[in-house]
Amino acid sequence: MAAEAGSRGGHRRYSPFRHLGSVLYKKDPLHLTIFLTRRCNQRCSFCFYLAADTSPAAAKAMELSLPELEQIAASSPPLLWLAFSGGEIFLRDDLAAITASFYRHTRPAIILLPSNGLDTPRITAAVSDILRRCPRSTVVVKLSLDGPPAVHDALRGVPGSHAACLRTAAELGKLQGQWPNFELGINSVFCPATQESMRETVDFVAGLPHINTHTISLARGDLADKSQLAADLEKYHQACEYLAQKLKKRQAATYRFGGARLKAAQDILQRRYILATARQGQAQLPCYAGRLNLVIADDGTVYPCEDFRSAMAMGNIRDFDGKLKNLLASPRAREVVAAIRRHGCFCTHECYMMTNILFNPVTWPSLLKEYLQLR
Repeated sequence: MAAEAGSRGGHRRYSPFRHLGSVLYKKDPLHLTIFLTRRCNQRCSFCFYLAADTSPAAAKAMELSLPELEQIAASSPPLLWLAFSGGEIFLRDDLAAITASFYRHTRPAIILLPSNGLDTPRITAAVSDILRRCPRSTVVVKLSLDGPPAVHDALRGVPGSHAACLRTAAELGKLQGQWPNFELGINSVFCPATQESMRETVDFVAGLPHINTHTISLARGDLADKSQLAADLEKYHQACEYLAQKLKKRQAATYRFGGARLKAAQDILQRRYILATARQGQAQLPCYAGRLNLVIADDGTVYPCEDFRSAMAMGNIRDFDGKLKNLLASPRAREVVAAIRRHGCFCTHECYMMTNILFNPVTWPSLLKEYLQLR
């Protein structure tokens, strides 16, 4: 695997392998997730923000401003993975400026931009701007497609959402020829509403042009509709194994960045750990939340992960003038991290499971096995 790959204009990409030292020294976060907004133009029943039911005006008022986010970026360590989340992040007019600020200061190997794909012109314009500003990072856009049109539209509460997502995918796909550092993927939420059609969705996505990756996420969190947490785990297992087999037979696309085959192997292993966690209700691996992973909510509250309970809050970044290092050195932040290490913590969130796998040598034999089975 090449440590770095070329991109448009002769730029070389930031290498993910520069973070290998974190296998031993887990002291600085290398995976930062920032919830930019809870505003959204859909009403998905599996969204944990719906449980709060905040009005759009109130949601916008609590958001971290661009100057505040620039202060945070300036105080953040070099990152492997920068992920934005929401809400629909493309509703922020300053998304490209926010991304560019973190790009300058943290030099992330990967920038993740999730979207429901509803507003094609807005999303395409913002992604084009981000690609222009961030040539040395792999920029990943993950569009949400949860099932056939009737299933998808009903789940997301907006008629025509499925068709809009496909239009956005087609427009974004045109950017791939211009920007080799651009990756376009699909994520599908696995819940009772989608479990019967997930194999069909896997086949459908595999046939879409320009799509580099397809992932399946198990519904989780404090949802307004608790019924969406009651997925059939055996059907989840079958869907994940079906996706894994297609990947191994090269019937599903894979990542475009350096280390792509390793990440694909990790995806397969990750879903098996998630299944075991959900079935047993206990941790399968030590959790590095608060050490290698960090989450900043839209109101500035910092958490070790997406467990937004007050007991997990490490402090508010606004109280530390945007200086992330000072917050992490506070007694409260140290107390939260110590509690995770002392008592253990578990969830089924894919992003944090990824870090727990890649930076834990105990998992490497299993990871190598999956790696060697990929063509």
